Amino acid sequence: MAEVLPVSYQDIYSEIKQALLLSRGQAYSAVNSAMVRAYWEIGRIIVEHEQKGSLRAAYGQGILQAVAERLREEFGPGFSVRNLQMMKKFYVSFPNANTLRSQLSWSHYRALLRVEDEAARQWYMEESIRAAWSSRQLERQISTLYYERLLSSRDPAPVKEEAEALLRPYAAEDFIKDPYVLDFLDLKNYPALRETELEQALIDKLQDFLLELGRGFCFVARQKLMRYEDEDFYLDLVFYHSILKCHVLIDLKIGKLTHGDVGQMDSYIRMFDALYKNEDDNPTIGIILCSQKNEAIVKYSVLSEAKQVFASKYRLTLPSAETLQKEIEAERRKLEEKGGTELCGS
Repeated sequence: MAEVLPVSYQDIYSEIKQALLLSRGQAYSAVNSAMVRAYWEIGRIIVEHEQKGSLRAAYGQGILQAVAERLREEFGPGFSVRNLQMMKKFYVSFPNANTLRSQLSWSHYRALLRVEDEAARQWYMEESIRAAWSSRQLERQISTLYYERLLSSRDPAPVKEEAEALLRPYAAEDFIKDPYVLDFLDLKNYPALRETELEQALIDKLQDFLLELGRGFCFVARQKLMRYEDEDFYLDLVFYHSILKCHVLIDLKIGKLTHGDVGQMDSYIRMFDALYKNEDDNPTIGIILCSQKNEAIVKYSVLSEAKQVFASKYRLTLPSAETLQKEIEAERRKLEEKGGTELCGS
């Protein structure tokens, strides 16, 4: 058992410990960057030999196999032919070494290499750095089509210039996905699921839920009490969005979305703004998280304006990529049709 030290010694120990931890982190980061750069160099060497023709002949695969075996003998098991080919793909996908990011590990880059679309890959890379995703978190976001779901929730109007896109102020729909995938709750075989049980499961897995919600969401409260005259109202979940600078209310619904759900959320937003909104906060946003969306209600309610009230479907299981892609494309077509209707009516 460690000896209890006087306060003055504790201060010295704490400062030394902090310095060591900082040094260890910097050393890890340096080693990680060196490893990523080394794998990039290996990919470059393989590509250059292919271009010269030395690996294009019928015996080229045999040469690579021999090289892999020799590397495994001297440097360990991480140099299979498959891994060498992955390093080649790494170089081809990131041909400029200056674009490599020190914040990303080789595991991050391996996950990014699975993303074929260059724009999506770049987005995942930047978002992974901004949100400090681990490689496992990045892999989950890619496998659940985070980027595509986010795009399907946005206004489909094209941005004319890149500079305009960079200067465009953030909008709420830029951070709201549809659907949300709650597979981490492991409730797929849970019979007669109730809203209180879904809420408790989300609180128990709050870190995973925050990851699925996306960048900027900070947990504030559950079952937040709002009192108006002699009536009490309770909000399922309350978050604050650090980028949008506003509160986000989440109402959990088992079953199909109703007009009553939309009207209730609209009332909750107005009440919350009156009671809790600070002067420097932007208007509160409400998300109705439901297991089934009613398209008629989505079209003929305040949801169609998509300014402060949103409805998103949630899934308790992770569907196949093909199924999820079809849902996303259907959602985008609805948005495009909506945009076209507004354009014709203007």
